Amino acid sequence: MLKKYLDKNFTEAGCDEAGRGCLAGPVFAAAVILPKDYTNNILNDSKQLSEAKRNELRPIIEKNAIAWAVAKVDPKEIDEINILNASFVAMHRAIDQLKIYPESLLIDGNRFKSYPGIPHHCIIKGDGKFLSIAAASVLAKTYRDEYMEELDRAFPQYHWRSNKGYPTKVHRENIKKYGATLHHRKSFRLLPLGEQQTLF
Repeated sequence: MLKKYLDKNFTEAGCDEAGRGCLAGPVFAAAVILPKDYTNNILNDSKQLSEAKRNELRPIIEKNAIAWAVAKVDPKEIDEINILNASFVAMHRAIDQLKIYPESLLIDGNRFKSYPGIPHHCIIKGDGKFLSIAAASVLAKTYRDEYMEELDRAFPQYHWRSNKGYPTKVHRENIKKYGATLHHRKSFRLLPLGEQQTLF
């Protein structure tokens, strides 16, 4: 059973991102504030859930959360500031959009750039420990997957509907065959080590 909160005396927002390791598409992040007494026996780290379960949970989270928001950072900006900083920026943008100001942030992972005026706690594998972070992981993942499925309609040759922009063998083979798009991250190694990367 995931924990409901780190400290019941504070309004906590759980934060997580999706898409850091992808070759294409934005990095998405979500911030979620849940009621202190919230329970959900299915909710877990999005990576531990099937796509069907994630899609089932998304409207439940949105309906039951006190506040929630999703934000993204596009490939061009990722290339300019690097993916780690882009993940922080995406989280900050999600926090910016919350309709209720949190008093504490629960961040999945071991690093974060402080958000002005709000203390934060980095929690390794937090999406498998706290409900609010798990909820954020589900929202970030489902919104990003939906975005990549929409892009797939314009660029079906990369199979983004199935690989969501991650570095699968098929994805890399088609980058080699068709070149890269404006949705690919130029700062990432798009082809295997040793292969020529003159794609842009």
